[in-house]
Amino acid sequence: MTPIQKCIRKKELSLKPIWLMRQAGRYLPEFRKLRKLNTNFIKLCLNSNLSSKITLQPLKRFNLDAAIIFSDILIVPYVLGQSVEFKKDFGPKLNNLDLEKISQNKELDFSKKLLPVYQSIEKVNKSELILQKDIIGFVGAPWTLLVYMINKCSPKKKLEENFFKDKNLIKETLLILEKFLKIHIKNQIKYGATIIQIFDSWAGLLEDKNLQDYIYTPTLNLVNFVKSLNVPVVCFPREIKNYKEYCKIIKPDVINIDYKINPETIRKEIDIVIQGGLDPKILLTNKDKLKVEAKKYLEIFKDHPYIFNLGHGVLPETDPQMVDYLIKFVKSY
Repeated sequence: MTPIQKCIRKKELSLKPIWLMRQAGRYLPEFRKLRKLNTNFIKLCLNSNLSSKITLQPLKRFNLDAAIIFSDILIVPYVLGQSVEFKKDFGPKLNNLDLEKISQNKELDFSKKLLPVYQSIEKVNKSELILQKDIIGFVGAPWTLLVYMINKCSPKKKLEENFFKDKNLIKETLLILEKFLKIHIKNQIKYGATIIQIFDSWAGLLEDKNLQDYIYTPTLNLVNFVKSLNVPVVCFPREIKNYKEYCKIIKPDVINIDYKINPETIRKEIDIVIQGGLDPKILLTNKDKLKVEAKKYLEIFKDHPYIFNLGHGVLPETDPQMVDYLIKFVKSY
């Protein structure tokens, strides 16, 4: 059993496994080199040779406990037929959502289009670098994907005023997303993913009155589906206002916390496995500050099953040596 599985399934406290969100990415010179030659981000995600290579890059450098597959949550809307492109210094840009078009998707076609992602997982699974480590597959939560699909770009701070005006569009899109996210999850597990993480990047945008319909119900359906496949599920409802209530309703195996929440409060209120929390900006400071902050999380969760991670992804301007220092510090703690 891997260190992360021991932490999740056996609630082992002596281990503090570590992996980092966006560990395969822009802060690594070897990734930037590859990216320069492959300017189309979606095509790069759908190239099984390159995406598996990128997934393994951080494992060649660092003693991490998991690989997270190099892909993107927006690969699902893209494959369903809504065009997605990534613009430099802007982020994702989507075209208009055509409900009729996306509702005509067939399971077989969907799986076929995403086959390179699954083949990438398979290639990673065969690597010697993955011995005694987990492979993390992932999806965007239905709510977060809906936000991108209707908003057509990152909402940054708040939703458009007329976001909820077409209730039927929202309801139908969520149902379509749930159906195809389950297929995507099942396929990732079939090809070798040992953990599934659900990223709800825009959970913090919703008011309490809307949580049940847009976050709790659709996410719970996905969590129960993953559990039925006997694979642990991690949820990351970034900046949600009430983690305690979320965990009580959704019951994931692991909850990833963001860096704005007080870890002391989380430890007192939540009894499931905790992951993450460290502000990625700490990696842009110096080793002394990094040590103090990392130690804070390790101390707070010393009597609680805990997977070390960040409260968001590794930032592009991060020095790989700081990442190396953090991993070694956590491992030797």
